[in-house]
Amino acid sequence: MYAEKKLLSTKNMILSALFVALIAIGAFIKIPVPICPFTLQLLFTTLAGLLLGARLGFISVCVYIVIGLIGVPIFTQGGGPAYVLQPTFGYLIGFAVGSYVVGLLTERFVRLTLTNLIIGNFINLFIVYLFGMIYVYLINTFYLNTPIGIWPLFLYCFILAVPGDIVLCIIAAILGKKLIPIVKK
Repeated sequence: MYAEKKLLSTKNMILSALFVALIAIGAFIKIPVPICPFTLQLLFTTLAGLLLGARLGFISVCVYIVIGLIGVPIFTQGGGPAYVLQPTFGYLIGFAVGSYVVGLLTERFVRLTLTNLIIGNFINLFIVYLFGMIYVYLINTFYLNTPIGIWPLFLYCFILAVPGDIVLCIIAAILGKKLIPIVKK
């Protein structure tokens, strides 16, 4: 019962709503890269996990996804239920799972060092890319009938995008190191 009250506190609802809004804003701050645009969503979904914890971070990202799927155009390329057929939808799933994992790791770290936070963020990044790249491959191959080879998939969905996301992981770790103690008060 205590965990439910804590999860549904006014502070947690406000923080969760804030992260839903930040993730939506992050979708529109983008650098066009073929197939998988570079956005600030990773930064905000990672921070959701770091600052809100596993459950609330995951819920925040899922609320963002649900709002987009019901038709509010808050994804990088619009919204609506048909968005699940977009090749990049797998990254959204990865954001939710990654946010949960990075939140869980952060909750379990004995010491919140910058190194631990960076490691957690890189694990999150791996999860996001794993879900995203597999989904791009499957949608292109089986739905769009435009099979993409492993090398182009790796080039467009990893090599071109990952340098910026590595920087975002480091920024999230630095921000997390400063903000986690403040949010946990």
